[in-house]
Amino acid sequence: MDKKQKEEVLEALWVSKEHGNPVTRDMTKVAHEHINSEILSILEEDDFIYIINNEIHLTEIGEAKGRLIIRRHRLAERLMYDVLRMSLDTIEKNACELEHILAPDLTESICTLLGHPKICPHGCPIPKGECCQETRNSVENVLMSLDKAEAGKCVKIAYVSSPKHPVLHKLISFGLLPGTTITVHQKSPSFVIQLGNAQLAIEKDIASHIFIWK
Repeated sequence: MDKKQKEEVLEALWVSKEHGNPVTRDMTKVAHEHINSEILSILEEDDFIYIINNEIHLTEIGEAKGRLIIRRHRLAERLMYDVLRMSLDTIEKNACELEHILAPDLTESICTLLGHPKICPHGCPIPKGECCQETRNSVENVLMSLDKAEAGKCVKIAYVSSPKHPVLHKLISFGLLPGTTITVHQKSPSFVIQLGNAQLAIEKDIASHIFIWK
């Protein structure tokens, strides 16, 4: 049983508890996750669960672990839906993959980036993190706007944000989409980026609406 399988089962148990649904030892599935005696034994050995009168309960450690997993999952859904503009029917599978690899600092930065959202796109509550308690107002050490990148630097676009819809549409038509890798060709006298084999001059104000991974 690998780390991902453990986390999937803990997540399923946590969601069942969230919904007030008891989980018994003789259940074969919990929230689409298969559960058997071997899985239960491993989770018990790791001190994630305990069983009383055939009912499965999360320990304090298991509760905390499940809470972090579901927090990462629902924040990933929010990121995909709000920033990457993915449809509701495609975000679930991708969030399931992303939840297992998000580092704590990145999770907090995503939450801050999104404005500490309280619910996921499906309406489920997102557990609060340290950043929510501290109400951080800036994303640290993860993203920055393209206009702050050094000349000659190759960067990857995280998302495009602009209150002016014509500007946003213009950027998208150029192919400046999340995940696209570009190079800052020059910053002065005009801001020029390299996109594939083409060079594109854009206003610095427009570059300030393109956010890249550091």
